[in-house]
Amino acid sequence: MKKFLGLFWTALLLVVVGCGNGNVSLNGRVTFSDDGSPVTAGTVCFVKDTFQATGKLNSSGYYVVGTMKSTDGIPAGVYKVYIADAKKQIGTQKVQQVETDGSTKEVDEPIYEILVDKKFSSSETSGLTFEVKGDSSFDFKVDRFKP
Repeated sequence: MKKFLGLFWTALLLVVVGCGNGNVSLNGRVTFSDDGSPVTAGTVCFVKDTFQATGKLNSSGYYVVGTMKSTDGIPAGVYKVYIADAKKQIGTQKVQQVETDGSTKEVDEPIYEILVDKKFSSSETSGLTFEVKGDSSFDFKVDRFKP
């Protein structure tokens, strides 16, 4: 019995180590279409069926995609792409906040500048798709937000 359990655990370990997660690396850069400057805030989202992987934009417009961890890659396939939360804080304003006891207090509320045209904030309207076949890089351009 001990020999059987030893073989079982050895085989299980080999299966787990050998399988990996099947993901490939994916990174890229997002820039504005008018002048090529980087989009410095937001999250690039890759969506397929009920699956989503994301990569947070850095101050140079670069991202690395992850599923369970921030950089663990993505399974191969065709994805719709959009950008979430492409905004940066440009200041604060004082507002009155009502407390649970009915009193009010003044608090600072952030003021944001929206960076990217709203069509890029949904996988249904962005018009962006990308096929991930192996380790890949996907750079793309977006339009600025116009009020």
